[in-house]
Amino acid sequence: MNWSGCELVEIVPGKVSGVPVIRGTRVPADQVIASLDAGETVEEIAYNFDLELVVVRALRAFHEGDRAA
Repeated sequence: MNWSGCELVEIVPGKVSGVPVIRGTRVPADQVIASLDAGETVEEIAYNFDLELVVVRALRAFHEGDRAA
């Protein structure tokens, strides 16, 4: 997925091999989306990855907006 334009995601060379991660974490953004696609709830993902609910919801919204484009 193209995460450019999502302020919650950053790419830092050398951090998690340069994959897009949630800003300030080592959590791959694509893994959060894969978990959503696998049927996990926002609450489960927030708990499992130690993320704020608002972050998971914002990533989901960005992803759904990207799918619609």
